[in-house]
Amino acid sequence: MQPILPSNTAASQIWSKNTQAWLVLLVLAVFTYILGLDGQYVPTNGDELVYTHIARLTAASGHWLPLVSDLDHMRNTKPPLLFWQGIVAGDWGQHWSMGALRLPSVIYTLLIALFIGSAVLRITGDMRKGLMAACIYLAFLCTFRYGRTYLTSAPESFWLNAPMFFLLWQQLRSSQLHLEQPVPTSATSGSFNSDERTPGWLTHLGFGFAMGIGVAYKSFALIAPAAATLWCAQILALPRWHWRETFDITFKVTLSAVVALGIFGLWFVLDPDPKAVWQEFVIGENAGKLSNSAGYWHTAFLAGGFSIWAQLLGYAQNAGLLAFVVLGLMTLGTSAIWRRWQLPLSSLPNYFRTVLIWLVVWLLVFTLPSQRSARYLIPAMPALAIMVALFWQRIGRSWFIPSLLLCGVFMTFLGRISWAEHDLGIANTYELIVTLLAVIIGSILVLAGLIKSAWTRNCALATTLAVFGIFGLTTAPLNGPSGLYQDKVIQDIRAKRIAVPSSFNGQFERFEFLLPGNRFVAYDGDARLSFSKAENSEKLKSLLDIHDAVIWLQTRDEASEPLCLPDCRIIGHRWEVRGRHQSGEITVNNLWYPQQWLFRQEWLVAKSV
Repeated sequence: MQPILPSNTAASQIWSKNTQAWLVLLVLAVFTYILGLDGQYVPTNGDELVYTHIARLTAASGHWLPLVSDLDHMRNTKPPLLFWQGIVAGDWGQHWSMGALRLPSVIYTLLIALFIGSAVLRITGDMRKGLMAACIYLAFLCTFRYGRTYLTSAPESFWLNAPMFFLLWQQLRSSQLHLEQPVPTSATSGSFNSDERTPGWLTHLGFGFAMGIGVAYKSFALIAPAAATLWCAQILALPRWHWRETFDITFKVTLSAVVALGIFGLWFVLDPDPKAVWQEFVIGENAGKLSNSAGYWHTAFLAGGFSIWAQLLGYAQNAGLLAFVVLGLMTLGTSAIWRRWQLPLSSLPNYFRTVLIWLVVWLLVFTLPSQRSARYLIPAMPALAIMVALFWQRIGRSWFIPSLLLCGVFMTFLGRISWAEHDLGIANTYELIVTLLAVIIGSILVLAGLIKSAWTRNCALATTLAVFGIFGLTTAPLNGPSGLYQDKVIQDIRAKRIAVPSSFNGQFERFEFLLPGNRFVAYDGDARLSFSKAENSEKLKSLLDIHDAVIWLQTRDEASEPLCLPDCRIIGHRWEVRGRHQSGEITVNNLWYPQQWLFRQEWLVAKSV
């Protein structure tokens, strides 16, 4: 049985100008994902540095297990495969950099985008649609935020979705499918051919191996949505229900789940302290998410961001700037169901049922825990990218307009931040010009999409990716000389005991990349925000008395020099982005002047000799 290929006419036009434009956009999207990969300001959350800390100390121990951490109750926070990946990527500490640690995540993300594009190409026979689908996935905010950093979303999404992509490609071998009729009206057009077979035992063993690697990155609990999705997709692909086929599929998927759990269970066998793994990971990290002091039903219906209602919008939340486009897709699907509620599920093409089940099962499973988060739906975002690409032209133009307007606002403000960086001496003239040029090009795309209706959809996607690229250009100066300590300072400061600000779990770990080779002692940096000048002076003095050096962040009472002068000496300094602000620091009057509230100096100081 031959795979789906474009018709001869489509094949002759496969590298048309429009196709080449989509390829250029995809290449630029890939460049955006690589830009600033080693930087301090890649969008992420605070847990990245916790994982980095555990991987570094485990590598320093010279053993794969047990995992090592200086943080209380933050050791067995994730299965060891994530940390082993970091250990290998960092060459056991010999090439320890954020770029090296993050690169595997980017590779996984780009492979997923490749699979998405390949699936849509097989469905539509249109290379442009395949390239567009890959771009849509890369334009989701959750992909940009969690698909580049040293976290688990990219690896787990790749391995847990491998069986679903296999099923999808297998189903697409049977017949030529066209985007113009993604939902056929006749029951026969979506039926199974007589020569189609469900995957066999060996294939399901492979499924179990793939899912096992996925849960070994994140959690054994993910076997529930992964196995349920695999089972439902195969059951609904049957031309007619029969107990033998149902039993056969159930037994095979159970085998896959057992194999996956067996791979995860190796952690308990290999770790010299399995009791700690049980207490810290199984009980603390997983079972705790099923309990809630406020009451399950109260949380489910009335807990705001943790409620079921918020979770139902999880896909739109993960889409970021394309949220309104996803809402448009949901509205389109709801209206179609309302108009054609008597249409049997068996009339849908197998590929459509598979992608739909992929989305629905993950959503339903993650409405059950008391702790709900849109992040838990990230492994199903490839299915959403496929669905958005297939219905791209059917989603109303009005749903793309808000994305264009939001992109215009974000690009303008990022350009203003770049200008402020130049005023402060953080960015040089060349960096400012490049960033403003990107803002101008992005703004032209916004205007083009607003003025010409035929361009609205494509411009919305292009400008979303442009926002990511401009963000990378805006933060680039902070990853250069202005945001780093000089090489001489790094060479002179070695094996010192340095007090560093850290207001969140593992935040002190960032100094392992800024001033490697020292011992860092964390103190509460945010607590100083409410201190008076005298209290901050006393705090800095006490830190200098008991440490070789201190990292001190600029307060509101300091301008160009730290409070400890002349009783201390400045060894080095750099610019830093403020992550937290007090009430009233950002107002309507100073919003356009980020130099007043976004940037601050960081000094490395020691007592005067």
